[in-house]
Amino acid sequence: MARLLRSLIFVPGNNSRFLEKAKTLSADIVCFDLEDSVPNEEKESARNLIKNTLSKRLEYKTEVYVRTNSPASELIPQDLSKIIQKGIDGIVIPKVNNVTELKKIIKTLASFEKKRKLKPIEIIPSIESAEGVVNTYAIASSSNRISVLVFGVFDLLNDLGIEYSKQSEGAKYARAKIPLDARAAGKYVIDAIWQDLNDEAGLEEDCIIGRSLGYVGKSVIHPNQIPIVHKIFYPTQSEIEWAKKVYQAYMQSTMKNKGATKVEGKMIDEVHFKRAKALLDSIDISA
Repeated sequence: MARLLRSLIFVPGNNSRFLEKAKTLSADIVCFDLEDSVPNEEKESARNLIKNTLSKRLEYKTEVYVRTNSPASELIPQDLSKIIQKGIDGIVIPKVNNVTELKKIIKTLASFEKKRKLKPIEIIPSIESAEGVVNTYAIASSSNRISVLVFGVFDLLNDLGIEYSKQSEGAKYARAKIPLDARAAGKYVIDAIWQDLNDEAGLEEDCIIGRSLGYVGKSVIHPNQIPIVHKIFYPTQSEIEWAKKVYQAYMQSTMKNKGATKVEGKMIDEVHFKRAKALLDSIDISA
């Protein structure tokens, strides 16, 4: 995995000041949000704001995603109609329950891509329900668009009828199962948020637990959480070595006036090169 997935920060899509500030964030993925942080009466204005922001994609130094509304909301077609354009790296789909609803979304997504002459973009399904937990392997293995999933603990606890607490036992099984199922499908998982912004020690401990379960990063809700998350979710030696191979192979290919190449049988293009370089830069190791 020559790619950094240590942190995914959610940025309210209805706040132009936050969207502007996101240009300076050091998170690995900046995700403009159309779901929980945006009231229903502001959905359309948020879509337009994000659409305009994506036109300035080059001003953002990290990967840029958008979280749509949930499948149950029936708002995803309206979301996609505005946000699918040049400049978006992928979408996070919240509260994915099963493959059937995911394939429906992919069909809609593909139609917009075709009309707008765009390459297929990545999808990050978010697992936030009992049904989603049961179906994690099927969801993870359902599409080549998926390379990573997200765990959403608060909606899962709500689905289970359990009150959240820092010592909550209710989500422990799901938290352990999701990365296991994802890795069986050859995919990665980003862990759920830590809600208490004043408890940095608790965040660090939670990151350590998450990494021990197989998560490669964590969702965050405030920039101050990013350094702690990055400290714990440091790239593994195998990830560093793979990034070096990708970087070197692509550099050699470009010196021969070629673009895409192969590394150990896997196709490597400019996107992989940029992600490998970002990983190596993040640990200050020369390729």
